[in-house]
Amino acid sequence: MGEVHVGEDVAPEVESNPLFQPLELGPNPFHLSHRIVLAPLTRCRSYGRLPQPHAILYYAQRTTPGGLLITEATGVCPSSDGDPHTPSIYTEEQVAGWKPIVKAVHDKGGIFFTQLWHCGRMSHTSYQPNGAPPPSSTNRRIEEGEVMLVDGSFQPYSEPKAIETHEIPTYVQHFVHSAKQSIAAGFDGVELHGAHGYLLDQFLKDGVNDRTDQYGGSLENRCRFPLEVVDAVVAAIGRERVGIRLSPFADYGDSADSDPVALGTYMAEQLNDRGIAYVHYVEPDKRAEGEVETSPHTLWPFRKAFKGTFLSGGGYNREEGINALKSGKADAVVYGRLFLSNPDLPKRFKLNAPLNKYDRSTFYTHDPVVGYTDYPFLEEAIPSPHS
Repeated sequence: MGEVHVGEDVAPEVESNPLFQPLELGPNPFHLSHRIVLAPLTRCRSYGRLPQPHAILYYAQRTTPGGLLITEATGVCPSSDGDPHTPSIYTEEQVAGWKPIVKAVHDKGGIFFTQLWHCGRMSHTSYQPNGAPPPSSTNRRIEEGEVMLVDGSFQPYSEPKAIETHEIPTYVQHFVHSAKQSIAAGFDGVELHGAHGYLLDQFLKDGVNDRTDQYGGSLENRCRFPLEVVDAVVAAIGRERVGIRLSPFADYGDSADSDPVALGTYMAEQLNDRGIAYVHYVEPDKRAEGEVETSPHTLWPFRKAFKGTFLSGGGYNREEGINALKSGKADAVVYGRLFLSNPDLPKRFKLNAPLNKYDRSTFYTHDPVVGYTDYPFLEEAIPSPHS
């Protein structure tokens, strides 16, 4: 068997496959050539919070002309950390580290958004400036699970300190500053991480948010801070450069909500009014790390409420992605583990070729190659008759 190439012989299959239909992303659109999106994937290989040269190859491997990539979660300020060796983008040194990575993606014709996060209470005092309590919407600690420290050990989550009402604008500005820094690094836009139990989600979910000020209590109040972040970032860099990720059904870090459908629908309606580039919702079946379970819920209420570009992620395979697009449930499908282990995932999906299996044990290790840039491409996996 010789090397597999993408050519005219697969054109009929591509024509009928909605994964390979072009997409106009956002109000001042980015022109996507296909609808297979690289998910934001924490990889724990940015030593000292600085993006590293080995990330150039990692992201370039997964870039196709007109393909959308979202970076791993990237810190917005010194208190935002909660995992070892994750990158940030608030200092000039960090921006300089990102620039060659962004250039490599752009040189291959990709569109690149950086995901901005703050871990909030999903952290430990050892990650915080001067060993302070992690900031959150609440003073209540996460009871379930443990946090990995930089030395590789695991400890209980630290007790957080609720952000004071007068401090909220400071945290809004952390996101604004990092959004501006992202544009300075050359990124096409930013995705705000409002999912999976991190800071913005800690305000959204009534299972976490126990505040009595204007940022707690009612659904409108709980959504106030995340929407203030959206509005401020839109004002700073433009609505066409802003997306947001939401996971109403997820309960990472004790972050459940009593009415996730109402929460997700309200946010979709509010974001619809703001005309941002896209929303990125996580499927209800994807609840916690490594855990997939059948859910009676769907993303349909949010899809119907949001009139712009709707991205959906959470454990999709090729056929499920095709079906989501055919049904109108999503405009593009976000792939994580399959894209991690198959740097040429769009090509493999185009040919319906076999996929590499991912190795979960290397997802969050710190090696700059193993489990990172050493997954084989299709041509490498298929031996040549002359080999």
